[in-house]
Amino acid sequence: MNRPDFEIFHYHDAKMQEVELHHHDFYEVYYFLGGKVEYLVEGRSYTLLSDDILLIDPMELHRPNVAPDEAYERIVLWISREYLAAIAPEADLAHRCFATGRNLYHCAHTQIPVLIQRLAQKAADNAPGSELVARGLLLELMGELLRLTSRGGARGTAGQTDTPLVSEILRYIGTHYSEPLTLDSLAARFFISKSHLSHLFRRSVGTSLYRYVVLKRLQHARQMLAEGVSPGVVFQNCGFRDYANFYRAFRDVYGISPNEAVSL
Repeated sequence: MNRPDFEIFHYHDAKMQEVELHHHDFYEVYYFLGGKVEYLVEGRSYTLLSDDILLIDPMELHRPNVAPDEAYERIVLWISREYLAAIAPEADLAHRCFATGRNLYHCAHTQIPVLIQRLAQKAADNAPGSELVARGLLLELMGELLRLTSRGGARGTAGQTDTPLVSEILRYIGTHYSEPLTLDSLAARFFISKSHLSHLFRRSVGTSLYRYVVLKRLQHARQMLAEGVSPGVVFQNCGFRDYANFYRAFRDVYGISPNEAVSL
């Protein structure tokens, strides 16, 4: 993300390349317009319908599975943590919209489709006053999203599938990422064979268990680095066995070194 406040993109792909499991350092509002997509968010699998909207927290690993034979259209809005906290501090938008434990909502009968498409148009307009109008539209959009999430209008079992065992394993990883975590140790802890766990995890989460553990550790590492903690302390607190291993993994995912992340 290049701007300090928000960015919005309208994508229409005739053919989509595979996207790996990833996360952002900002909030994501994903508005689905068309295609055939199964979206994975932290072990939850959502089959998308036109006018669905996904609200994704910075700490949630996610990826789309896109059918290669259909056009894929969506609008993606990125909002920085700092800007979301500043635009309406009394509303606590980060917690009430993005930290609910639910991602998928259907917004066809709301003002959200009109607002997000107008926002995309205005954000791309260089005419005088367009920036102010775009900021106003973003605030109005967040108000509509807050109403949607406050009504408890998450699209439930019709659009979501998950596996209780995988959810339990993900919660365990989320709280024990600083400890040694292997396929052997997790299989033993949850009384499941290694082969079954490996297959179930990849199917449900969209990546291998090893890769997920590394990404989860890197999430926390990047957050600590942003808070000014030195890389030498970070790798020890995030489950990496040595600094060289941490450095390679961090640079592979983020394209910068841990020291560069501290100075951002």
